[in-house]
Parts: sequence; structure tokens; C-alpha cells
Amino acid sequence: MSRACRLCFLLIAAIGAQTSIAHADDFALETIAGCGAPENNGDGDALSANIGEPFGVEWGPDGALYIAEVRNHRVRRLDIRSGALTTVAGCGRRGYAGDGGPATDACLNEPYEVRFDAVGNMYIVEMMNHVVRRIDAESHVIQTVAGAGRPGFGGDGGPATQALFQQPHSIALDETGGLYIADVGNHRIRRVDLATGIVDSIAGDSRPIAAHDGQPARGASFLGPRALFIRDGVLWIASREGHSVWKMNLSDGILHHVAGAGDRGFSGDGGPARAARLNGPKGITVDDLGNAFVADTENNAIRRIEVETGKITTIVGGPAPASRASGETYAKALYAPHGVCVGPDGAIYVGDTLHHRVRRIARAK
Repeated sequence: MSRACRLCFLLIAAIGAQTSIAHADDFALETIAGCGAPENNGDGDALSANIGEPFGVEWGPDGALYIAEVRNHRVRRLDIRSGALTTVAGCGRRGYAGDGGPATDACLNEPYEVRFDAVGNMYIVEMMNHVVRRIDAESHVIQTVAGAGRPGFGGDGGPATQALFQQPHSIALDETGGLYIADVGNHRIRRVDLATGIVDSIAGDSRPIAAHDGQPARGASFLGPRALFIRDGVLWIASREGHSVWKMNLSDGILHHVAGAGDRGFSGDGGPARAARLNGPKGITVDDLGNAFVADTENNAIRRIEVETGKITTIVGGPAPASRASGETYAKALYAPHGVCVGPDGAIYVGDTLHHRVRRIARAK
């Protein structure tokens, strides 16, 4: 590691220790990848390599952490054991090209999130290409599986590759061959049957109107479904514009309000999650116990919703206070975190987007 990168690593660790505003004694924050600069400086040691605006983070079936790098239009692979960071998709240039060839030669356009299916194929949602693409686990060939490559709305009931999406942000896979897409610009969640290739809307009707607790999701409005996660047959949804979290049993399609009172703010720690105030959540994951972790993006925080009590707490971060002096910069523990996932070690991994780093949050020893 270079001396400059070592210094920036120590600095961010100190910042995290100073500005974690809730449960600082319970959780420790550390940088595991990225040196704080967004420019592409190639692959190599994870703490020396730059990661420009990491969004989604996801553990792969090979035990590595995969990172959607929005600024440089790539997907990176972090080998936790060796600390090596490599590129597995994207040539580093913005564009839409490369289907049918090696994923590392393809042009991507703002990959926001990655997921893996049961046999190890990787799915990438590209917001500004308005598509979802798949990388074959064996051949590493990339192919579009949803989206025609231009923005709009259309195609329900027909082939997903001919359908129009509007800035899709998040994806999830179920256990029956379904690919779920947060079609943000259309205020819908859409499902692709990967066996038939047919797409349909399962939530939202393009009206930017908040949902109601207990309503059927299909054919009803849903405001800004931004992040998706599936565990045990339940689809979890973070609504950015609705400043809230929802869940839906895939078996019945009924929406249930989980967190967020619906107006932006930062409040509610220690109390009922449904009464708390969030600010533009853009990432969500659920651990093995059923607790949800939310990237409360515009509050620069990670918040936990406990399944047994329904209470919410902040584990790291929080909104910046008013500037204490003219020109003074507040050092945030996290800066616009987007992606969040739970690792095999039980720690929380975060795409700390505007710090250009990937962070690990674990219980302090």
C-alpha cells in the first residue's frame, strides 16, 4: 500500500470513530477497498485501487465480494483473503455494447447492482442503459435479458428484451426463476420469468403515489421503489421518494408497511420503525435472523430494523449538523451509502458511494 493510501485509510478510520452517532461502542467501521479517489487507476491491492462511486455490493458464490462501480462503469471483484481487486465486467467506458462476447470487453452504463442465481450466473442492472444483463458463470459471456436499451414504458406480457424500462435501479432473484426489477422511473416493480423471458408488472401503475398498508401490489400505485431484496419468499422494498420500507409475501402480493412515516427526516431511533423518519433510502438487505438493514442514503446512515421488536436503530452514521463555521467541512462517517449486504461473517458491507470506498461494519470486540 502506498504511503498516501495508508494515510487516507487511517484518516477515514479516525473519521468513522469520531462521527458514528449511534451505537458507536457496539459497532466498528473499517475500509476494505478504495482509497478515496474516483478515477480509474486499474486493478491491484484493494486499499490502493480507486473505486469510483461504489453502489451495490453482493457476496458471490465463490466467497468474493462483488462491487458495482458506477463512475467507471465496471463490476469489481474483491478477494477478501488476498485483498486483490479485479475487474470482472465492463471495459471502463460508458456505452452499451458487447453482448455475445467477454464481459470484460463490454461497455456498461452505470451498473447499480449485481445478484447471482443458483448456478452462479451474475445479473447486472444498468440504470442508464435501462437494461439488465447476465454474465454466464462458465463462459463469462454477457447478454441482455431485459430491456431494449432505451427509456420508456412498455412490453408487459411480451419478451423482456423488447420491453422498455425507465432507469432501473435494483434487482432481486427468487427461487422459482423470477427476476425482479425496480423500474424506478415508471414507479413499478416488474418480474421477468427467466424460463419464458416474459415480463410483467407486479407492483405499481406508473403513478407516483404512495402505497397503502395491506393493499394488493398489482395494479395499485407505488411511489419510487428503489431497492429490492428477497429472503424466504418475502420481497423487501425501499422507497426513496416515499422515505419508507415495505415488504410483500411473493405468495399473496400484499404490501405491508415496515418503516418510515413517509416524510423525510432523521428520527425515531429506539422506537417503532413505522413512526421513524428516513431520508431517501436506496439500499436494503436482510440477515439470517430476519433483521433488515437499510442504507438511509440521504441521512448518510445505516439503520437496522429488528424483526422481533419492530424497532429501528442507527448503527453507523447520521446527517451532518449545521456548519460550525463558514467554509468548515463536516467529516461524515458515511457519505451517501447505496448498496448494503450481509457477509458470511455476519458483518454489514456498504458501498460508501461518495467516499469512493467499500466499508465493513462489525460488532466491536
